[in-house]
Amino acid sequence: MEQRKPVWRTSSFLVYTGGLTVLGAANAALSYLSRHYGSGALTAWALLVLVVLWMIAESLRRRDRWIAAGIFAFASVIAWAAFVGLAWHWFGWLDSPGSFSSFSFARLSLEFLILVAAWTDRRRWRFPFITLISAVVGWFFVIDLMSSGGAWTKVLTLIVGLVYLLVGSVSDQPSAFWLHLVGGALIGGVLLDWWHSTDTDWALISAASLIYVWIAYMTKRSSWAVYATIGFLGATIHYLFSASSRTSVAGLPVSVPSISGWAPSVAFACLGFWLVLLGMMSRRRAA
Repeated sequence: MEQRKPVWRTSSFLVYTGGLTVLGAANAALSYLSRHYGSGALTAWALLVLVVLWMIAESLRRRDRWIAAGIFAFASVIAWAAFVGLAWHWFGWLDSPGSFSSFSFARLSLEFLILVAAWTDRRRWRFPFITLISAVVGWFFVIDLMSSGGAWTKVLTLIVGLVYLLVGSVSDQPSAFWLHLVGGALIGGVLLDWWHSTDTDWALISAASLIYVWIAYMTKRSSWAVYATIGFLGATIHYLFSASSRTSVAGLPVSVPSISGWAPSVAFACLGFWLVLLGMMSRRRAA
């Protein structure tokens, strides 16, 4: 079923903000109730929140208020996740720490049920924003199923990010935006975890950022350019502060950044001109 694409304007901004505020209020209410009720009663309260949000979404959908309906459908998926998680905890299935170091069928089933709810609601309400839940929880499900932490988790994260890039690039649905957004964050997070210490590391981050710019132009998704800018900014800050000098504080030797007066201005000016140059590539490509 073809999805509808929200248009960013005053009304949609207010609807998004209001719906997400309601979601935040619901989570705060459950947090408050958790201090006054046991697991069973708290699960019942979570079910009530879920039913109310879902009924609001369905009512708005029937009135063709599809953006407002989609926001409440998004909130209902989060409420579903809270309800199932609390129910599993009530049953004594989620007492173990929520890490990937040990296999947990209850945790995997929770993630799977969230994915099913997100997929169902996205098809019913045709709201692209729900794809954000699917993308994030899908990544959790894969690494929870196939790894137990460590280096292999990072490799899997990189693979999932590349898959999101591939699927988002071949899809013409509005939900592809969220695949690109999450995919870029996953890939960039892994690269930053691997390369963040030495000058060579940040040279590699700069090269990866340049590839991100190329992906942004190829896919016409500006989120990759935003991530690239963050990478270039991080590299600039690293090289600017990498030089240090030794001094004494309270009799103890410490290292402090050694920066000349003009260095920050020159460094950030070069960064700005570099970003402008990359941005002007768009006009050259169009010509």
